[in-house]
Amino acid sequence: MIRTEVIASIPTLLRGHADARGDKVAFADAHGTVTYGDLMRTTGNLAGALANEGVSRGDAVAILLPNSVAWVQSCLAINRAGALTVPIGYDASPPEIVYRMVDAGCKALITAEDALDAVMRIRSQMPALTTVIGVGTGATPSGILRFGDLIASSPPSVPRDPGAIDQPAFILYTSGTTGRAKGVVLSVRGMLWVTAACWMPIVGLCEQDRLLSPLPLVHSYALNLSVLSVLATGASVYIMPKYSTSEVLRLLDNGPYTILPGVPTTFHYLLQGAGSKRSLGRLRLCISAGAIMPASLNRAFEAAFEVPLLDGYGITETSTMVTMNWPIGTRVLGSCGLPVPGLTVRIIDPASGADVETGAQGELIIRGPNLMSGYHNKPQESAAALRGGWYHTGDLAKTDPNGYVAITGRLKELIIRGGMNIAPAEIEEVAGTFEGVLDCAVVGAGHALLGEVPVIFVVPRSGHTPDAAKLLEFLRERLSAYKLPHAVHFIDEIPRTGSGKILRFRLRERLGAPLG
Repeated sequence: MIRTEVIASIPTLLRGHADARGDKVAFADAHGTVTYGDLMRTTGNLAGALANEGVSRGDAVAILLPNSVAWVQSCLAINRAGALTVPIGYDASPPEIVYRMVDAGCKALITAEDALDAVMRIRSQMPALTTVIGVGTGATPSGILRFGDLIASSPPSVPRDPGAIDQPAFILYTSGTTGRAKGVVLSVRGMLWVTAACWMPIVGLCEQDRLLSPLPLVHSYALNLSVLSVLATGASVYIMPKYSTSEVLRLLDNGPYTILPGVPTTFHYLLQGAGSKRSLGRLRLCISAGAIMPASLNRAFEAAFEVPLLDGYGITETSTMVTMNWPIGTRVLGSCGLPVPGLTVRIIDPASGADVETGAQGELIIRGPNLMSGYHNKPQESAAALRGGWYHTGDLAKTDPNGYVAITGRLKELIIRGGMNIAPAEIEEVAGTFEGVLDCAVVGAGHALLGEVPVIFVVPRSGHTPDAAKLLEFLRERLSAYKLPHAVHFIDEIPRTGSGKILRFRLRERLGAPLG
């Protein structure tokens, strides 16, 4: 079942596809395409150029680019140079860029021409940085190398093309929903193990598939599925710069796309924005991960479009997927499926470390070949997360008698109301079924007597007048009294990370003095 033949070095995969299907388009964006043959050539040229500029084996090279073919070429070339890829979100602030560059010790940076001025203003704060490569068609400042020139010509140095796949290859910074972002160190083997154990046998990803991907490439979900798994299988993908409902619908109408990956918000807004449209082109499958998928959304989407929407659970520290629903057999909507083959999961009492009974809530811990080696430069945090070969996720979960896993919240997101634990996701699941709610998020607010109480932020559905009293009455009929939100706040948008996780701390910042 696990397709171990694709667990190979990136140069090996590139060479095989260049030989077998060199004229096939591998990656495309709004500005152009690259075939497998061209991908082998251009990444080799860029890898050699990095070596010429003094990038050594084990050095870190950052990518600060929008979603694009150039992003993919940069990522694969960095690996072929024997270096570590450090993706940085293109919308990162200058302090965030500096933190990641300094923490990872990046020696080179590949960025867009539009960002060069900002990079040059902070360059003195990044002492390890010696090489900057600009992507674009305009003029570049003195001392900046041109990406287009580097990929077009053969440099004196050849790519190192490492054959080993167990050494660190990527440093992916966590979303930073709590505390400062940590650099998760991942290997090629761990990433491609997910391809071999999940995307190929469960989703059926193969050479014939063409993905339409709006996912931010800076996140592990997109890097794993939309870049490395496409490469591993010989499939192809169109990379969107960012998600747009109207653009997704237009592309699906005009292109032969078979798989659409996204986060729950993707499918929420797609369902809302499609109106009376009930066709998604040639799609055979939609995939959701990155955040909890409400069962109500899953049902509504599949009823509207008659396309399976498979929910899964993945995190950066496990090279993405941990559990996945299958397109065949039984599915339990509202769960994130069964553990991926070859992976062991347990749900434990966080206090005692003992396994909880079926149906009881506890912390999800994981063991398998896809685990990170640790957090870069953070030995204490690494030791706390990786204990006895198990990664402790900090996520709360429960299983049903058939082994289906449901994520119920975060240990650190728990709202403790007068000693009673409340998982925000439980309230959000119910609130999401109210006809006037398009999106919602629950956070804990300080309370003078109870310590914390839940409050809910709501994005109203188009055409519905916000009515807090009706929403609270709806929830009162479906939730225990202690779970009922103490306040309703209407907002235009729920703040989320690029992978779909709710930025609850930003919502807490909107709250005033303690209630009660």
